[in-house]
Amino acid sequence: MDFLLENPLVVGLSGALSTLSKRRESLGLSNPGTLEQLSREVQKDVLLTNHLFTGMRADLTKSFSVSPLFQISHSFSMGAGQGMPPYTLATLFGNSNTFMQGNIDNDGNLNGRLNYRWNPNFVTKLSAQVANSPGQSVFSIENDYTGKDFSACFKSVNPSILDGGLTGIFIGSYLQAITPRLSLGLEMLWQRPSAAMGPETALSYVARYATKEWIVTGQLQAQGVLQATYWRKIAERLDAGVECQLALTGAPGGAMMGGSPRKEGVTSVGAKYEFRASVFRAQIDSSGRLGCVLEKRVAPAVMLTFAGEMDHAKNQAKCGIAVSIEAGGEELMDQDQATQPAIPPPF
Repeated sequence: MDFLLENPLVVGLSGALSTLSKRRESLGLSNPGTLEQLSREVQKDVLLTNHLFTGMRADLTKSFSVSPLFQISHSFSMGAGQGMPPYTLATLFGNSNTFMQGNIDNDGNLNGRLNYRWNPNFVTKLSAQVANSPGQSVFSIENDYTGKDFSACFKSVNPSILDGGLTGIFIGSYLQAITPRLSLGLEMLWQRPSAAMGPETALSYVARYATKEWIVTGQLQAQGVLQATYWRKIAERLDAGVECQLALTGAPGGAMMGGSPRKEGVTSVGAKYEFRASVFRAQIDSSGRLGCVLEKRVAPAVMLTFAGEMDHAKNQAKCGIAVSIEAGGEELMDQDQATQPAIPPPF
């Protein structure tokens, strides 16, 4: 052991690592977040991707405790698109280290999720979907590590060694803060649907530049897909975002018939305005679709949601209305408002 410690190569490597660590600390870098949340301000907060729905929906939620959080909800839908079942029963439990969520619908499809925080930097996430349709069941395990100035993640979907070889989808990502505002990262994908097929790999590059008032992100995928977003804080209650997706696809006929790659892209522009008791979101894209969502809290425990979309290119229109009712008793409501949010983040 002493011989190794006195080895010039080991001493030099240790000194280089120490110098690099001191250099990184002098830059004042902070954690850049995870690659999964790279453009969360645009895709999850401003644009309507996770908020638009059709038909009629009602959510009834009963909270039994706040700390730890435990609640049960019933969801009813009618005329809803996107494969939403008519009825879903869901349960949720959460505390500072554990988050568990599960739901089952009227067709017997079961979904479950478990997040466990081993320490402030390391989180394991398990999710499973058991469906009645063949080939629709999914199991995934994910491990996230957040350092002082970087984030690393490894995720596997349906991993197996029972088919005579390793099969499944494996994704690894790394995001590093280069300066207090600039972060760079990459994502590697390895997949093998079955042992009879050869593996496929893909590599994506990402970048994020963030200030207090605006954020720019970019992602270049191996398939020739370029995705860029821009988010800006226009006023205290007003946010705006732009998302642009550009893809290179082969022309009809392919290269053998003289075809050449062509570009296809869609640009979406959206805005979010927060009123005192409501939130309004609107979005328009280059394909001619216009949509909006209004969330209005009419009472401390009642939320109404209105959604609408018009597709001018296809001459189609969709609309949706939803009501959410939360019940927990006066003591739980008072404790909830005074101490913490109703649903803790699932980290």
